[in-house]
Amino acid sequence: MNKFFRFLLVLVFFACENEPYIGGDLLDPTTTSPVVELSSFSILAEHNPSLTENVVLTFDGTDTYTAAIRYICDIDQLVATYDFNGGNVTVNDSVQTNSQTANNFNKRVAYKFYDVANAEFESFFVEISYFTGLPIININTNNQLIDSKDDYVNGFVTVQGGLGFEDIQNQEIKIRGRGNSTWTHPKKPYQLKFSDKTPFLGMAKDKKWIFLAEYSDKSLMRNKIALEMGAISALDWTPTSEYAEVFVNQVYSGTYLITQKVEVKSNRLDLPDNGYLVEIDQDYRLDDDEVFFQPTIFTQNYESNVFNIKEPEVVLDSSEYNIIKDYVNNFEAALFGANFQDANIGYEAFIDVQSFIDWYLIMEIAKSVDAQWYSSIYFNYTPGDKLKMGPLWDFDLSFGNVDYADATYTEGFWIKDNPWYERLFEDPNFELQVKERFMFFYNNRNELIGKMNQYKTYLELSQLENYQTWPTLGIYVWPNPVFFDTHAAEVDHLENWFSLRMDWLYSQFN
Repeated sequence: MNKFFRFLLVLVFFACENEPYIGGDLLDPTTTSPVVELSSFSILAEHNPSLTENVVLTFDGTDTYTAAIRYICDIDQLVATYDFNGGNVTVNDSVQTNSQTANNFNKRVAYKFYDVANAEFESFFVEISYFTGLPIININTNNQLIDSKDDYVNGFVTVQGGLGFEDIQNQEIKIRGRGNSTWTHPKKPYQLKFSDKTPFLGMAKDKKWIFLAEYSDKSLMRNKIALEMGAISALDWTPTSEYAEVFVNQVYSGTYLITQKVEVKSNRLDLPDNGYLVEIDQDYRLDDDEVFFQPTIFTQNYESNVFNIKEPEVVLDSSEYNIIKDYVNNFEAALFGANFQDANIGYEAFIDVQSFIDWYLIMEIAKSVDAQWYSSIYFNYTPGDKLKMGPLWDFDLSFGNVDYADATYTEGFWIKDNPWYERLFEDPNFELQVKERFMFFYNNRNELIGKMNQYKTYLELSQLENYQTWPTLGIYVWPNPVFFDTHAAEVDHLENWFSLRMDWLYSQFN
């Protein structure tokens, strides 16, 4: 018999010697009392048609029974069977019938086991880890394809949060594709939109959520680790994220990283009404209705670069448009001017230096290929304040995961060649501040490597399901410079690349 627990609830009659009842054992062997015994807790296939085998739960020796069901079943309608010698059993004050009453085991379930007289009870808990242990997102579009990055498809979403996250029941949504190179992969990234602000996987409520497919990043964690660096940085805001299993129209789509969208909102990048969010991007990637400008100096060598005003909505050549355009032009004039090191009239008068340093270091550590000058370079500005770098975004082609640029290698500067930063590093004071701040991230390297190992364990079952659906391990996927046969080897490579990168930067900054 498995290890079992016993609780004794007795009415004590004192013997003539008045010997006491102590710690659950009667010192008087002549006293008779009812004994309540729970020796096993199971979920049997004979009472649960969606199960393929019996599930026998394990007692932790204290108050909890645990088990894992590693496939899709009717987790919200499972019937439990228990060996119990006592009175009533209740869940949420509802009396249970052994081997008949169904409960939702998507969450922790509290059982009350009563003594024979139904006068006293003790609570015990049942925790079942379901499928891969990650929350499950079910998207239903009535079989309408999500095949456009421009047009939303109507649908509903249900979230089975499992043991760690809140549930969502059949809530109306819209969903469309997203991404640039990532949209060309067979595993598609999405943008989901609720009609009202909604909390999602423990993240602060809002309407829009991004589903990162991580198809070319076989570690599944480059974006996650970069955002972890952002979370400990001095940047005003960094998107938070959680892993989930995603099903679309009842078909498994794989492991996704669900993130907050980079946008100006009270629960995201919190700017006043007159604040600006700008992305440095390429002109050919913009939609026809997007409003942008080209600073005079920056674009002398990068003619395809544009500064896309993401928020607020502005009209070309309006006063609001000219405010941000003129400020960036004035900043560049100061930065590339003869007196650029002057604290009063040089670049420091225009930018928040700390945000520029932290954004630079995170991007340089990750060696994010696009952040040198190409795209996903965000900054924000509020009139009366200074220009700030951030938020962070787009790290699937980082940490060496690129085969068409020197960003592949752990050695060599990359972001330092961005024209703004190339000029900033000509100021010895800025360079000194970068070197000093780098040690903060360097001293947290073991913590970040620890995060990689934690996520490797956390995703152990999830990655198996993901790579059964998308069998990309051991083969080339654009733009992998190397590829490995297992997820664990992919993560080990990421850890090694990160360690070598930190060592090289340490040698340069010290």
